[in-house]
Amino acid sequence: MKVYNTMTRSKEELVTRNPGEVRIYTCGPTVYSFIHIGNARALVTFDILHRYLLARGFDVVYVQNFTDIDDKMIRAAKVANTSVKELADKYIAEYNTDAAGLNLLEPDHAPRATETMDTILELIGTLISKGHAYQADDGVYFSVRSWPEYGKLSGYDLDDLQNEVREDLRSTEGKRDPLDFVLWKNKRDDEPSWESPWGEGRPGWHIECSAMVHRYLDDVIDIHAGGLDLIFPHHENEIAQSEAASGEPFAKYWMHNGFVNIDHQKMSKSVGNFRTVREIAEHYSYNTMRYLLASSHYRSPMNFSEELLQSSEASLQRIQTAVNRLRFLLSDTDYYDLSTKSTVLPAAASSEVQETLKSFLDDYHEAMDDDLNTADALGTIFDLVRYTNRELDPAADQANGNSNGEEKPIAPEDQIAALSLIVYMTDILGIQLNDEDAVPAEILEMVAQRTAAKAERDFAKADSLRDRIAEAGYEVRDTPQGSQVERLKQ
Repeated sequence: MKVYNTMTRSKEELVTRNPGEVRIYTCGPTVYSFIHIGNARALVTFDILHRYLLARGFDVVYVQNFTDIDDKMIRAAKVANTSVKELADKYIAEYNTDAAGLNLLEPDHAPRATETMDTILELIGTLISKGHAYQADDGVYFSVRSWPEYGKLSGYDLDDLQNEVREDLRSTEGKRDPLDFVLWKNKRDDEPSWESPWGEGRPGWHIECSAMVHRYLDDVIDIHAGGLDLIFPHHENEIAQSEAASGEPFAKYWMHNGFVNIDHQKMSKSVGNFRTVREIAEHYSYNTMRYLLASSHYRSPMNFSEELLQSSEASLQRIQTAVNRLRFLLSDTDYYDLSTKSTVLPAAASSEVQETLKSFLDDYHEAMDDDLNTADALGTIFDLVRYTNRELDPAADQANGNSNGEEKPIAPEDQIAALSLIVYMTDILGIQLNDEDAVPAEILEMVAQRTAAKAERDFAKADSLRDRIAEAGYEVRDTPQGSQVERLKQ
């Protein structure tokens, strides 16, 4: 498997520190509001990474934090006339609702910054003792120029950065260099604070993540992930303070997802196109959102629009229809338990089918091994769906004229293997195919009868069956791959 490493600006073979184990840290949300669709892209992207590594047999330790104390949290709590903790509790609960809807795996650890205060204080103390941090009038700062490798992730030059530092950050009394960033902020009125060797105060944003990585994953991790906007200054500062404290390389691979644009415009509250996941979920399913977020390569800029949501909804229905049809054909058999998340798929009866399915699986793995190319992986799923509709459905096969008027016998084992492969592929992408979403068996039976009637050129019967299907709230459409059925929109 290869992943794109932001540090080296190249794809690299994934070779982990401990063979068979992957340690991942992902920057989670700052919990002062509902998560937006940009947050969701990062969450879904690295959830797919998590799922794929598990499916390929790795032991994964996955940590995703909550930032529950920073300037945004304090401002939002004041506006809401509540405490910072109450605000965090509220929006962590709201996050959990959206995370469940988006079908995110639970991380092994989901720490809050405020629960890691002892490790934060220990880390700051280490940096001071090693000469990489110092106490100023308003807190403790990291000395950027004490770390010669500063800028290696972002590529920024220190002299260029110094010219861009905001004026309000230059004038802090006691701050030695405009580039230095805060590790500990002295207590201000009406702000949460904790005791420290440098006086009451609270941590800076960057030190929180370094401390949580140190506490839950050790000083050296395999993958650090997050949005493109975090490369600088957040991840650059994490690297500097973490490596200055430990003397070890912080993370081997840095993975970053691209931005989300709304209707081809950058998402912004000032523009008025800011979209939260919860707002979108009022009109479209979380599953549709997840599909759309997986439909483009994670590093590319992604457009988000009503039209793309509708297209994603239709694409999901195509997969669901194929699965529903196979389930219906297997309704009289004890078919494979789809709740089993196994990489060992049941064998097909036909060696030709087995070989074909293996080629689909190889194509899927090749796409996912190529830096999580979910767009090509979805293409493979649709190739498999078309093959299933064309070759493994007796009625469709007859309708396509492939059996000289006689249904070709198809072994249930072939259908089970195909069904299991579709479920395996969609499960890695976190796309949900639930029995409760399935088209009822009686509707599928009418669809099969209509397909057979058309094959026999009994068009009156076929039209009658189509009308009965519509009266029941479903629409049947004829495609080159066979009949597809979906629920009519209300």
